[in-house]
Amino acid sequence: MTWMKWLPWRFAIRYVARKHGFLDPVALLARLHQFAQPSEVGEPIELLRAGVVFHARGLINSRVIQHNLDWVWPFWIERQFDPCDPSFIPRAFSITHINLTHRNWTAIGYPDVEELPIVDPRGLLTPFLDGWSLDGWLLAGDGRCLLPSRTPACRQQQQLTPGLSISTESAMDDLQLTARARVVLEAGQPVCQLQLSGRAASDGWLVLALRPQNPEGISFVHRVSLSPERDAWLVDGVRRVEFDTRVARHHVSDYRDGDVYIHLLEREEQTQGICDVGMVTAAAMFPVVAGQTCEVRASIPLSEGSEKAYPQEAWPTLQAQHCRLSCPEARYQFLYDAAISSLILHSPKDVYPGPFTYKRFWFRDAAFLIHALLCAGFTERAERALAQFPARQTATGFFRSQEGEWDSNGQVLWILERFFAMTGKTPSPNWLKCIKRGARWIERKRIRNAPDAPHAGLLPAGFSAEHLGPNDYYYWDDFWGVAGLRAAARLLGEQDPEASETFAKGADDFAAAIERSLAGCEIRLGRPAMPASPYRRLDAGAIGSLAVGYPIQGCAPTDRRLLDTVEFLLKHCFVNGAFYQDMIHSGLNAYLTLHVAQVLLRAGDSRYLDLMDSVAELASPTGQWPEAIHPLTGGGCMGDGHHVWASAEWVLMVRHCFVREEGGQLILCDGIPARWLEQEQPIHFGPAPTAFGAVTLSLWPNPGAQPRVEWQGDWHREAPDIVLALPGYERVHVSAERNACVLRRTVKEDAER
Repeated sequence: MTWMKWLPWRFAIRYVARKHGFLDPVALLARLHQFAQPSEVGEPIELLRAGVVFHARGLINSRVIQHNLDWVWPFWIERQFDPCDPSFIPRAFSITHINLTHRNWTAIGYPDVEELPIVDPRGLLTPFLDGWSLDGWLLAGDGRCLLPSRTPACRQQQQLTPGLSISTESAMDDLQLTARARVVLEAGQPVCQLQLSGRAASDGWLVLALRPQNPEGISFVHRVSLSPERDAWLVDGVRRVEFDTRVARHHVSDYRDGDVYIHLLEREEQTQGICDVGMVTAAAMFPVVAGQTCEVRASIPLSEGSEKAYPQEAWPTLQAQHCRLSCPEARYQFLYDAAISSLILHSPKDVYPGPFTYKRFWFRDAAFLIHALLCAGFTERAERALAQFPARQTATGFFRSQEGEWDSNGQVLWILERFFAMTGKTPSPNWLKCIKRGARWIERKRIRNAPDAPHAGLLPAGFSAEHLGPNDYYYWDDFWGVAGLRAAARLLGEQDPEASETFAKGADDFAAAIERSLAGCEIRLGRPAMPASPYRRLDAGAIGSLAVGYPIQGCAPTDRRLLDTVEFLLKHCFVNGAFYQDMIHSGLNAYLTLHVAQVLLRAGDSRYLDLMDSVAELASPTGQWPEAIHPLTGGGCMGDGHHVWASAEWVLMVRHCFVREEGGQLILCDGIPARWLEQEQPIHFGPAPTAFGAVTLSLWPNPGAQPRVEWQGDWHREAPDIVLALPGYERVHVSAERNACVLRRTVKEDAER
C-alpha cells in the first residue's frame, strides 16, 4: 500500500527506542553506512535473512548448551567449550554461540539426489538438512562409555568406491567403535545407512543415540517413539529410522530430565517421549558379548513418497566418464578423486557450493563449479545446471541471485562462452536472447555521471559476498563485467555481428575506464599492485583483483600489476603457507590460495607448487576443505564445512598443471611436479575437454633418462598450436601431425645436476 511510505516510521522508531533507553537505530544505521561507499543496496536481503537464521540458532545455543555441559554434545562444542582445549572461546558478552573452530563435515549421498547427509569429524550423522543427528556410543558393563565426540583422536576416512562412505574409528581402553555412514539404493530409492560396530573385553552395550543437535548446534526433536516391533523409531511423526536388529533396551529423556546419556544404566525403560522445548533424546541399546563384535545398522529413507527411481549403477557410470588422473602422489590422487565425487554430489540439478550452510544458489559459485564440471568431463551435468540460469534472469537482463552484487552477469556470460567453446556447440536462439540482455545490463549499469571520479565508468558500489569489505566499487565486479562483454561479443559474432561489435567496443571502453582508475591507484599507492577498489589501500581484499589473471585471463601472464598484487598478498596476507582472509572469514582460504597458485603457474613461477602443497595439507582426512580454516586448530571457522568451491578449485588446479589454454595455444605439462619424475610409474590425465577439443595426456618419467610425453586429441576442428612446457625441460612447440615427444633438460638444469 503506497500510503504506508508516508507514515513517519523513522520518528516512531526513534521515539520507541529512546523511550526504552536504547540507542537510536536510525542514527546507528546511518553511522554504519558512512563506512561504505553509497550504494543502491545496503546489504542483500538474502544475506540478512540467512544471517538472522544463523544467529537465531546461535541464540538458542547460548540458552541451552552452556547450562547443560553434562550432555554429550557434537565434537565442536566439546572442544570449543573446553577451557583446556586450544579451540576454547570465552563466551562472556557473546549473545550467540556458534561453531567458530571446527566447522568440518563431509557430505555423502547419491548422484542426483537432493538430500545430502553430512558426517562430522567424530562420525555424528545428520541425515537431513539442518536436522537431528544419530550418534554411536559403546557402554561397558562397569559404566565406562566410549563417546566419540569426547575422544582426543579418531581415525576417519572416506571411501570413494563403490559409492561414497565415511568410516570413523574411535577407541578408549579396551572399547573399540566403528561408525560407517553411506547412502544406498533400496528399490530404487535413496536410503541413508549408519552401520555401527562395537567390541569390548567385557559385556556391554552398543548404543544408537538420537540427538537433537548437528554441527551448527541445536536442532529440535519434540517426540520419538519406538515401534511395537522394537525395530524402528518414528521421529516427530514424520521420519523413520529403521534397525536391522530388535532393540534389547530402550531409554528416552526430555530436557527437564537431562540427556538420555545419564540414564543408560537405569533398569526402567521408556518406549516413547515428548519434550515441549524440543530436546528429546533417545537411546536404542544392543547387547555386546565380551570379546565379540556387535553390529547394528540403522536405515533412514531420504525420499519417502517419491516416485522417482534412481539408477543402480550411477556412481560407477559417472566415475568412468570423468577426466581421470593417475599420478604417483597418493595425497594428490585422493584429493582429486574426492573433489570429483564432491562435484557429482553437489550438482543434482542446480549446483551447490556446500551441503549444509551453503546449500543454496549463487551465480558466482555456480560459474566456478560449472567450469570444474566442464573441465572434468561432466558436460551433461554442466549443461543441466546452465539450463537453470534463464529463469533467474530478470526483465532488465540482470542474472540475479541476490541484490547488490554486480559480478553475476559477467560470470554467467563468461561460463556460457566456456561451455560453448569446450563443447563445440552453438548457442540456441533462446540463449542468444539471454546473452544480449545480460550484456546490455552490464553496459547500462556502468557509472556515467562521474567523469572525474576514480570510479568513473566502473560498476556501482556494491556488497561483495566474496567478503572484500563494505560496499565499494570493486575491481572484482569490473573485471567480470569486461569478461562478460567480451564473451557476449564472441558468442554473438556469427549470429548478430552488429550486437557483437557493440559489446566488443563496450568491453574496450570498460577496460579503458579500469585502466584509468588503476593508473590513479598506482600514483596514490606508489606501486602497481591492484587494491580491491579505487578507494582502498592494499589489504587482503586485493585477492579479488586477481580475477583478471585467473580465471578470466584478461591480461598477460606476467602483467606487472597482477604479479605485484600477488607479491603483496604473499608478503602480507599469507599464514602458514596459505592465504589468510582478514575480512569476515578470519581464516585460511584453500580456494583463494589456489587462485594465487593459478596466477603463479600461469606466470611460470615455481612457487605455485608450494601453495598446492599447503592446500593439500589443509584438507581434512576425508579430502575436504571448509571455506575458511582456523589458523591454530586447523578446523573450519567460517562458511560450509564441506566447501565445494574449494573442491572445484583443486580439480581446476590439477587440470592446469597438465592442460591449459593460453592465447590460442594449448599448454601441456606446465605444472607437473619434478618429484613425480623421480619414479617410473606412468602419469596419465584425460580425456580433458578444452576449447580446442578433448585431449588425453600420458607421461613416462624415465628417471635417469629423458621423459616421454604422448597425447591424443579429439579436436573440434584442426589441431591447435601445442606447447610442451614440462618444468625443468626445454619448451617445445610441436607440429599438428605429432602426438609424442621426448624432452631434454634445460641448460640450467643440466648445470645444476
